[in-house]
Amino acid sequence: MSISTTLKRLKVSLRASNYPKGKLTGHNPTSAQVCLHKYGCWYVHIQLKSETPKPQKTTNVIGVDFGRRDLAVTSTGKSWSGKEIQKTRDKYSRVRASLQKKASQGTRSSRRRARQILKRLGGRAGRYQAWLNHNISTAIINDAKQTQSFVSIEDLTGIREQTNSKPRNKTERRRSNSWAFYQLRTFLEYKGIKEGIEVVAVNPAYTSQSCHCCLHIGVRTEKKFKCSNKVCGWIGDADENGSKMIALLGASVSRPRGSELLSCAIAQGLPKAPTIALA
Repeated sequence: MSISTTLKRLKVSLRASNYPKGKLTGHNPTSAQVCLHKYGCWYVHIQLKSETPKPQKTTNVIGVDFGRRDLAVTSTGKSWSGKEIQKTRDKYSRVRASLQKKASQGTRSSRRRARQILKRLGGRAGRYQAWLNHNISTAIINDAKQTQSFVSIEDLTGIREQTNSKPRNKTERRRSNSWAFYQLRTFLEYKGIKEGIEVVAVNPAYTSQSCHCCLHIGVRTEKKFKCSNKVCGWIGDADENGSKMIALLGASVSRPRGSELLSCAIAQGLPKAPTIALA
């Protein structure tokens, strides 16, 4: 690798693992950036350009419901539990609180040791969350590619401000603020562009309270959902119902002739729910 410095041009040997070597094989880098890592190592960020496929036009849709109990639930029946990441974040939160207390109290050597451990633990829970979101987004995009579908997700912009305005304890506030739903959305969007899969964000209003069969407002209790319409009476998992409702909204948004949700309800002989938000 040849680097131009203020004194002269230097040639430095580049150490790379098999993964970046495979990415670079057969491609011509367009640019690169030399960066100093926070731990003192130098890295080179190499940029590559590739032609992305055009999004496929399809009527098939996979709805994805985001949450904290289950990080993602799809309308195809797949789900990823958030129990492990919550357990990991709670663990590191307790460890950080203990180390921060030791870093401000005790002997000089114990304070220095506590600060060293805090520095080493920094970002570990975040890296685990990113790894988990990469696995979830890859599985969803692969499923959409195999079934020739596009992906419909919730637009949760501003949800933290809404939830933090409600009275909650310190633990619940920390868990809500560490919820990496936007990172998962970002991963889905850029991987969808790479594979030619369209990712549509819809309004999440009433998606968890509306029945995907008749569009009526139902009753949600924890993980259970029950439709209040006597003609329908659907009962099942609340996150599954929400993902299917998001899929319906995504399908209505992608069609240029407008929403067909109301026409579906009329065709079943069901009255329209007056308070439901369809877009």
